[in-house]
Amino acid sequence: MKPIVVGLGGDRPESPARRPAAAVDVAPAPPLAVPSSVSIPGGQAAAATLGAGLSPRPARPGAAAPVAPKPKHEAVDEDIIPGIKRRLGLWLEDLRDPGQRGVIVTTTVLVALLLYSYLPALSMASVAWANAQYAHGWIVPLFSVATLFWWRRRATLPVAMSARLLGLAVLVGSFAIRLVAARFRIVTIDMYTFVPAVAAVFLMVGGWSVIRWAWAPLLFLIFMFPLPDEATRYLLGPLQTIATSMSTFALQTLGLEAYREGNQINIGEMKLGVVDACSGLRMLTIFCALAVGLVMVGKRTWWENGVILASAIPIALIVNAVRITITGVLFQVADSEFAERVFHDWAGLVMMPMAIGMLFAEQFILSQLFLPETDARAVLAGVDGAVSQPGVGAAPRGRARPAV
Repeated sequence: MKPIVVGLGGDRPESPARRPAAAVDVAPAPPLAVPSSVSIPGGQAAAATLGAGLSPRPARPGAAAPVAPKPKHEAVDEDIIPGIKRRLGLWLEDLRDPGQRGVIVTTTVLVALLLYSYLPALSMASVAWANAQYAHGWIVPLFSVATLFWWRRRATLPVAMSARLLGLAVLVGSFAIRLVAARFRIVTIDMYTFVPAVAAVFLMVGGWSVIRWAWAPLLFLIFMFPLPDEATRYLLGPLQTIATSMSTFALQTLGLEAYREGNQINIGEMKLGVVDACSGLRMLTIFCALAVGLVMVGKRTWWENGVILASAIPIALIVNAVRITITGVLFQVADSEFAERVFHDWAGLVMMPMAIGMLFAEQFILSQLFLPETDARAVLAGVDGAVSQPGVGAAPRGRARPAV
């Protein structure tokens, strides 16, 4: 008697009539456990044939091999101290690589030479930081350096020649503008050329792969320099008019007899003048830098970042108008000495927290407008209680209804 060969899977012959039109890959069946007490006719040959039948179906000739998923970038959500330690380890690892070490050392040396070349302009910028309007200036370079350290990625080598040529052209153009600014003694323009000069060094040495993650911290350095004198004069007048108009409207809404004459608010017999210091320019410069910094470190969509940046100027103007309005009310309900103290001392301490609170409230509202998209499949429950997912397994009998 011939042995009976028992087998499942790809080794089973198919008749031409029952052969499917197109082969469909299915998940291999789990191995069949055969008790040791059961004897298989044919001995070891039949057992080997059974094992071969239960083995996974081999890949079809010409089929594409499965592609392993590419590793994603490192997680950003981590504590500060572990993140600093990990990034210091990555820096030390890159310094042992000759190619990456060359990029780091060359960039550091060229930036140091730029700092020495721009030392007079940077010294004048530090003098401007003594002004209350630019008191945030010393924080800007520290924030940029910290962001560059936290965002740093390895440079892709070799660097493209187009990146080197463009970086060299931007560097030469920056120094050409410096010569023109020195000829006409325009100090602020001389200061501003420091930003494109540093960006040109990063592009020329590190290439496009470096400038993709470093451009935002480098451009943020522009906030460390004061505004040109001409720009300040052109902004003061319109800002004073806006602050006076908004405050007068708010006082009238509160029921006070207020009207505006130029940049002066008349409240009964009291006259409240909106001088240059009350124009809100200081609040505007500081808050714009803060809004840009929050956009850089936040994790929001592009349109949310655009809304936040566009709202920075209106929020600064509103906060300044609130300050003037509160002062006008205090002049009516309290003595003038207390109102002056609030206007010049205490209100300045409240303006920035108030503006930050408005900004975070705006972020919360934006986060509630749209729900994030998910790739999870909808789960359906049949009338018999079985739970299935669309496209997975056999469809349950009966009409499906959403799970409650």
